[in-house]
Amino acid sequence: ESGAFWSPTALPCGGDGLHTTRHGFGYSVFDHLQDGVQSELTVFVDLEAAIKFSQLRVRNQSGRSRKLSATGYVEWVLGDVQSKSSMHVSTEVDPHSGAILARNPYSPEFGDRVAFFDADNATRADGVSVSGDRREFLGRNGTLRNPAAMHRVALSNRVGSGLDPCAALQLPFELADGQDRVIIFRLGSAGRRGMDDAGLMVQHLREPHALQGALQAVHDYWTQTLGAVQVQTPDIALNLLANGWLLYQTLACRLWARTGFYQSGGAFGFRDQLQDGMALVHAAPGLLREHLLRCAARQFSEGDVQHWWHPPQGRGVRTRCSDDYLWLAQATCRYVLTTGDAAVLKELAPFLRGRALNPEEDSYYDLPVLGSERATLYEHCVRALRHGLRKGVHGLPLMGSGDWNDGMNLVGLKGRGESIWLAFFLFDTLQRFSPLARAFGDADFADLCLAEAELLRSAIDQHGWDGAWYRRAYSDDGTAIGSASNDECQIDSVTQSWAVLSGAGDATRNRSAMQALDQRLVRRDLGLIQLLTPPFDHTALNPGYIKGYLPGVRENGGQYTHAAIWAVMAFAAEGDSRLAWEFFDLINPLRHGSTAEQVTRYQVEPYVMAADVYAVTPHEGRGGWTWYTGSASWMYRLILESLLGLRLEAQTLSFNPCLPAEWSGFSLQYRWGATVYAIEVQQLAEIVDTRVMLDGVLQDTPVLQLQDDGVAHTVVIQVPAQPTNAR
Repeated sequence: ESGAFWSPTALPCGGDGLHTTRHGFGYSVFDHLQDGVQSELTVFVDLEAAIKFSQLRVRNQSGRSRKLSATGYVEWVLGDVQSKSSMHVSTEVDPHSGAILARNPYSPEFGDRVAFFDADNATRADGVSVSGDRREFLGRNGTLRNPAAMHRVALSNRVGSGLDPCAALQLPFELADGQDRVIIFRLGSAGRRGMDDAGLMVQHLREPHALQGALQAVHDYWTQTLGAVQVQTPDIALNLLANGWLLYQTLACRLWARTGFYQSGGAFGFRDQLQDGMALVHAAPGLLREHLLRCAARQFSEGDVQHWWHPPQGRGVRTRCSDDYLWLAQATCRYVLTTGDAAVLKELAPFLRGRALNPEEDSYYDLPVLGSERATLYEHCVRALRHGLRKGVHGLPLMGSGDWNDGMNLVGLKGRGESIWLAFFLFDTLQRFSPLARAFGDADFADLCLAEAELLRSAIDQHGWDGAWYRRAYSDDGTAIGSASNDECQIDSVTQSWAVLSGAGDATRNRSAMQALDQRLVRRDLGLIQLLTPPFDHTALNPGYIKGYLPGVRENGGQYTHAAIWAVMAFAAEGDSRLAWEFFDLINPLRHGSTAEQVTRYQVEPYVMAADVYAVTPHEGRGGWTWYTGSASWMYRLILESLLGLRLEAQTLSFNPCLPAEWSGFSLQYRWGATVYAIEVQQLAEIVDTRVMLDGVLQDTPVLQLQDDGVAHTVVIQVPAQPTNAR
């Protein structure tokens, strides 16, 4: 008609008026009305096949007949960097299905795979035109905001090799007034011809109910998975996070996609997805079990591991990072404790073979090979723990090229720096692993774990305390970090939190440390908890790349949400319900999006966790890196375990909540196999011990024995009330 064009989404070339975006679990919907044409775009990915569906529903509400077209466009990368791979990508139109195919035979990992882009009947339909030439579609120096192709009647039908590769499909159609049409675009990947044929897959996906069946499968999966635990508390914001978004963020983004707008990666981080998996013990414990064995196979025979690696081949980095491998033992302990599945300890996994780091190296990138040596998961954990027992002059673990805080990568690079946080974390892991080792029949290593834990406790007591809080580390030259004597980074939150969480800190010192954390790191005015203060800026001390961040940004004195959650956990563990709930509200992202003013300041999605929040003018209170952050899994555990007090151990549930004094209780639905337990937790002032009633019968012990008998059960848990002056 007029040549006017717009995108059904706000970007890249949104139309006039309101664009409405709705995100659900596994899908997104984009609504818009432009010039009497109503569009609804539903986007989702198939549960099993490598297919992205984009269903465009167009309805004519203009009061007259309309001549329209729908154009789908994708840019092919088929590699890691578009500028590097584009010269190798060739396109063609499949003679059987009519879909546009693309392949990069020079890709070392995926050279035998074929990508495809397809729409309803594609090139077989009347009037449909295509293009495989990005330059033609965009125009010279053009952009998606105003593509040159949208000013032409049709596309060129040009595909082949030697082009700047893309796939564009343009489908013309007419609509009478009140009429609508659904157009389905499919972007996917298949194997070699004759093996996992793209044409056959496209034909199958064109069947009448293929899309609806795929979308229903997505809905069913997330309903089942996220429905394992559903809580109802007086805090609506807590309910919204705990009943879906946190676990969805953990699974969809962290475990599966492993990417986000701020880090388009795709790699597994050794410590990262292990921590994510630790939150899945209620909803998907099998995924944690699978990942334990995946990680064990990325360990070198010396005990260290790949800091991160890219599947499927396993290219990644070997580093001197000092906490990665310990998370294997930590996560294994959690899995065995919560599921009772000790058989996983006997599962075999190979070791990697690769050259050792040279003395002057902090890391190297390589493709190691799988060695012939295989060992049980238990032995992999033992080697990790033994590797972590290397200590410095203060009897504290060596920091290497960074511990949990990668940004402190120069503190111990010369092999002498020590980490006090790592001492707490290693203490905790040894304490947890000792009973597991004893049950496995390895009494000698169980005793060694306890003995080493006590040595760490003594070293922390002698060299970790600064007078009012715990220090963070000692650098290679012996300089204390996280000390009142420093000009910058006088206090770091993670050592204060883990003094409590690990149980290695002295009770009196812990109270002083947590008070210092509250006074020096909590910014109630900005709604955040800083990682450390003052930030690194002018000091001669160079702890690493953390100093490259602006003061008050990310790890360098902003809120690093991972650590902020540990701080709230520690206040809950101390029994300080007042501060635990105050600080939970402080870091709850939904509390940053309740008003227009908050949205303007926070600027990121309030329904998922942000890795960091800025504490520097003029960006104070602004959210940083969202979605791809491990803070989602820890926030889930904070809610379920630290605040609501849920404890799963083998086939038993127990409750030790840390509730606000004004709450009468809360309820939750817990699914164990195919059995649903409707649980009501009552907070009562008149009792001193927890009581459990199952189907009206008072139980002998204050734990709930879980049975998958397929019968609906009602449970009442009565817990002593928190004192109104609880710390």
